[in-house]
Amino acid sequence: MIMRMMKTNKNEKIMVIGIDHGYGNMKTATRCFPSGVARYEKEPIFQNNLLVYNDMYYQIGEEHKEFCAEKTQDDDYYVLTLAAIERELEGKGMNSAKVHIAAGLPLTWVATQKEDFQKYLLQNERVDFMFRNKQYHVEFEGADIYPQGFAAAFYRLQDFKGINMLADIGNGTMNIMYINNSRPVEKKCFTEKYGTHQCVLAVRESLLKELGTVVDDLVIEQVIRTGTADIGEKYLTVIRKAASDYTREIFHKLREREYNPELMRLYVVGGGGCMIQNFGEYDKERVTIVRDICATAKGYEAMTVRKIQKSGGMLV
Repeated sequence: MIMRMMKTNKNEKIMVIGIDHGYGNMKTATRCFPSGVARYEKEPIFQNNLLVYNDMYYQIGEEHKEFCAEKTQDDDYYVLTLAAIERELEGKGMNSAKVHIAAGLPLTWVATQKEDFQKYLLQNERVDFMFRNKQYHVEFEGADIYPQGFAAAFYRLQDFKGINMLADIGNGTMNIMYINNSRPVEKKCFTEKYGTHQCVLAVRESLLKELGTVVDDLVIEQVIRTGTADIGEKYLTVIRKAASDYTREIFHKLREREYNPELMRLYVVGGGGCMIQNFGEYDKERVTIVRDICATAKGYEAMTVRKIQKSGGMLV
């Protein structure tokens, strides 16, 4: 575990919090929760994960966050950021802190969206909010934005000897990059709209076509994640076949980006790694699946901690 309490070169005590703003799940170094937000103007009846901010009520984890090319287009990811910060503060028994956010964007979006996303996360110098009936106060000290995928590999770069392809398969996108002799190749970074949510949609379509049945996405996601579910065999058969077909398409996308299993090693990170593991056909000696869903958030933190240390800060 990365130690994230630091003193800056101005002798200010801050907490570095890495946040992976996924389309399916929000991840910090120690927490993971669904990226859904339901907004209410009046206090709702059910309040299991209720966040109160700016006189509005938000149920965290409700509904599904649709894919959007720009995460700054509404307030959802800001509210989810507050919830992520709360999870980390709550884990340390804290209700106030000076926070430095470490976050990221898909590889090919960083250059064009980094500044806007940074401003979005730092839209308030300080904020007070309530989550699960507890009051929190946060002062923002800064925000660093990094490329997704690479962050998950940051703390294990020593493993990337020779030629390697890294595939970060999230809920909405798949980020692909080459890391050769522990160094990322900037000209070989790609983002595809090809994640686990698209797999769920493909499975849903197959079920409707083959069996004329609508199956809850939670069941489909469970099969993708674990390979099975407590449902009838005919449904399992259709779901597994559709997931296998989709996984073959993922490898087709990788080959379009010059993936050759005989010439390079493949590292798969992100929630989609379970899809590769359960339904993919690959050489287990040459493909590494990193199952730590929090790996990217941990990488963001590690890079920011190093940056602050280089400017004279220190761990406390």
